[in-house]
Amino acid sequence: MLSSPHKVLLMSTLFAAGVVAVPASADNIFTPILKVLMPSVVDKSISEDNSTTDLVNDDNLNQNQAIEPQSTTATPITTTDIDKAVTSGVLTSTVKNDAVSTQSTDAGVRINSARNRPSLYQVMYAEFLLNRGNIDEALRIYKSEAFKQDATTVFERALTLSIQYDTPDEALRFAKAWQIQNSEHVPAQFFVAHLALKALDYDTAGDTLSQILRDNPQADLNEILTGIYPTAPADQRALLATLQDLPTRDNPSLLVMQAGLLSQLNQPEPALVAVSNALRLQPDTVPYITLKADIIRQLQPPEDVLAYISQERARLSEENLYLYEIRYRLTLEQTSEAWHLLVEADDIFENPEITLLASLVSLDLEAYDKADELLANLASNPAYLDQAYYYLGISHERQGKLDSAKRFFAKVMREDLVLDARQKLVALQLLQNDPESALATLQTLTQQFPVYAPDSAVLQADILRQQGKQDEALQLLQTTAERFPDDLKLLFAEAQLLDNDTDAGQKRAVLNHLIELDPENFTHQIAYAKFLFAQQDAGDVARSLSIAKRVLAVPFNDPNFRQINYLDALNLTMADALGDENYATIVDTLQPVYDLTPNLDTGILLIRAYQGIGSSNMVNVLLTDLQNRFALGRSDINDRLQEY
Repeated sequence: MLSSPHKVLLMSTLFAAGVVAVPASADNIFTPILKVLMPSVVDKSISEDNSTTDLVNDDNLNQNQAIEPQSTTATPITTTDIDKAVTSGVLTSTVKNDAVSTQSTDAGVRINSARNRPSLYQVMYAEFLLNRGNIDEALRIYKSEAFKQDATTVFERALTLSIQYDTPDEALRFAKAWQIQNSEHVPAQFFVAHLALKALDYDTAGDTLSQILRDNPQADLNEILTGIYPTAPADQRALLATLQDLPTRDNPSLLVMQAGLLSQLNQPEPALVAVSNALRLQPDTVPYITLKADIIRQLQPPEDVLAYISQERARLSEENLYLYEIRYRLTLEQTSEAWHLLVEADDIFENPEITLLASLVSLDLEAYDKADELLANLASNPAYLDQAYYYLGISHERQGKLDSAKRFFAKVMREDLVLDARQKLVALQLLQNDPESALATLQTLTQQFPVYAPDSAVLQADILRQQGKQDEALQLLQTTAERFPDDLKLLFAEAQLLDNDTDAGQKRAVLNHLIELDPENFTHQIAYAKFLFAQQDAGDVARSLSIAKRVLAVPFNDPNFRQINYLDALNLTMADALGDENYATIVDTLQPVYDLTPNLDTGILLIRAYQGIGSSNMVNVLLTDLQNRFALGRSDINDRLQEY
């Protein structure tokens, strides 16, 4: 039992925080603190059999001595308030008692809590533990309190936490035990059924669903079935068998779930029968309609699918049916038809996603006036302002309105769009031969979004390199790398700038670090191989060719395959063949590649090979092609020829 000073301190703490307001009536005296402690049940009526159930039994409250609250607004209890109570020994002592008697002589309030009802103080302490990360103890307290009388609200909070922190099996065991004790509580049956399906316990799920359907054959089971769809075929078959054994054959929720499972198990014919039966019962349910369209796609040609979905869209004029037909037409490359539907849907529904999609399709169709109109409308929505600016920039760029395109790209400030927008702005500034503005744009990007400093530094270094400021570019990269020592973009850009001869040691170290950080990156590996080959040391050349052969062995359908890496690796092996004077091999290997994918290094190697076999005519043809294709002078080509 608490001493009087402790009681007074606890009540003073709660009153000071504004979370205990005792109304004139005995009903719901703890509603304010419940709103703080259990947000999931804010404003929810706590009633069973048309009678109010409180967390604490307050039958003995003396209403004549009740204190009227000064304010109807509850101030959230803070960890500081709870800490004060814990420090004083109030909460730590109260959690040891299931029955707590609190008395304030100044206020004249006396509240008695029966032993077999949930303790408010236990609930407070559990929430305090949750706030401090002691999940296991908080769950233990909540579960213990949930099994007391009239504890529906406590059970729901306990189950929410159990679902969040326990395994599905543990949450199911708790919910099942509570439901057995409270067999008349229908929502608990729904909880148990959902958790049993989630835990793949189909025996329990079947028994519970059967009980629910015996009481109400048309029960809405959508919430039970949401989020429990199994991915493994064996589990899908087990769930299907469970559903098919249930006592009712005309529950729409079950029919649709069976239809989805049958479709997934490649049984579209019975799936179509099941979803059609569900639609017979609920013909205007949009998810059922779209599921039927999906199943029809497995059985019939596209024109039949479009006929069905177009008919339902026209009948119901429902947004999701418009979107389904639009997306389906886009997959069929019926872009113009989809666009007309999008414009129609944009006129009917106030949905910014539809407006955005309509504007993007307008851009694809080069309907720039309509795209600009749609995007201007979209810009009135603050949540879509940056996207509107970004795509307006793209629209004006495609129309050749470069100055307005730059203005739109410069206005984009959303973090996931700003880098791409600034890259496009920089590209336009460079196109207009304004590198100083491009550098200023990138420097501002670094200041506004430090997370993009490495990307900005790489772009700035490339501009400086093109201006012939190699040392300045390298210094910028190295300075930025001090803040981002393991950024792959920075390291790779630095390696590209370092000279194979004068900076050989430093370049070797940077490339080695790159490969340590990302050993599966073939772009880094082939860069290292090219560096090793240039060292002309027998051991380095052997390692270089070994790397090149690994890159050449990557299949074309492999996600790691990159055409440029393949070409570089092929050129390395042919450079080695050049040293062995295997000119015919080089011509036979590289000429078809150059015809298909012209590449400067490939062209240089071919010239050397044709020189080797004495084909001066092909040498001249290739020299002219390289000059025209890569805007090189003969002196540039001669310099590259010396490398081989």
